[in-house]
Amino acid sequence: MIMLVLSAALLVFIVLKKRLGWAWIGLFGTHLVLAALALYIVNFSGLVSGVYVPINPVTIGTVTLLGLPGVMLLMGLKITLF
Repeated sequence: MIMLVLSAALLVFIVLKKRLGWAWIGLFGTHLVLAALALYIVNFSGLVSGVYVPINPVTIGTVTLLGLPGVMLLMGLKITLF
């Protein structure tokens, strides 16, 4: 717990010292919301029947990082593995 608090404090210190601003936090938050929305649309649109990709931090992070190809990746993994 001490290591977690210390690393979070150092991260905040670096962000404030480098003057990165708060714009990147807004952009990251927007990407997270759009990723969750994309997964929600895929799950409940019925485009691919029988495929449900759970909305959790791992899947949202994948879609945030990879974008729409990340949605296709998760759907392909779901079809292939399950």
